[in-house]
Amino acid sequence: MKKLIAGNWKMNGSLAANEVLLAGIKAGLATVESPCDVAVCIPGIYMPQVQTLLANSGVAWGAQDVSAHESGAYTGETSGAMLREFACRYALVGHSERRQYHGESDAAVAAKAQRALAFGITPIVCVGESLAERESGETMTVVKRQLAAVIHAVGHCVSEVVVAYEPVWAIGTGRTASPEQAQEVHAVLRAQLVAASTRGQGPRILYGGSMNAANAADLLGQPDIDGGLIGGASLKVPDFLSIIAAASLIR
Repeated sequence: MKKLIAGNWKMNGSLAANEVLLAGIKAGLATVESPCDVAVCIPGIYMPQVQTLLANSGVAWGAQDVSAHESGAYTGETSGAMLREFACRYALVGHSERRQYHGESDAAVAAKAQRALAFGITPIVCVGESLAERESGETMTVVKRQLAAVIHAVGHCVSEVVVAYEPVWAIGTGRTASPEQAQEVHAVLRAQLVAASTRGQGPRILYGGSMNAANAADLLGQPDIDGGLIGGASLKVPDFLSIIAAASLIR
């Protein structure tokens, strides 16, 4: 199974900056032998531009959220059907910032994952614990509860999702879980997914807590880490390509 490196631009970008960034990524990927799977999750307003710039490039594009509703009076939301019109491959659901700042519950995240799958979009389901939860020994309880809601909602289709473990205390803080800490959680998630999946190993599990060019190789070398959900480093061509190169060397 190839590793997956997915960039999360968050609320960053401009028409000019996006063009430069994606040109650099495409040029760099041309020099990587047998690259891993690569995607960028972008602000929705740039979907048409990115679709054009990445057409036939081998780099997939995704949304940072998707509505739990099919259509209707939900001002500001974007449906799976709308995303599909732009050949959107992935959609982040349950990112810690959505859970924290927008009050998204486990049930809401599960509904979004279900809706994405209904339109042929692969949800990247984010799970993770806060610093207080880690320090009180609740990490495994929290991530298993968050994932269980999605498994319950999507049933046998769980093998079609991607999971991203993103310890909240390590996002944008410069702190990173050690490879051993990350592997411990990934192994628990793997066991939970395998038990619910009809496809043996189950879906890919990414690490999403401040992976960067310096620590990527150590994290990606862990047996249950299948790639990375990359924040700030995905906006820097050399850093993003370095992570991709590290992932491409590991099978």
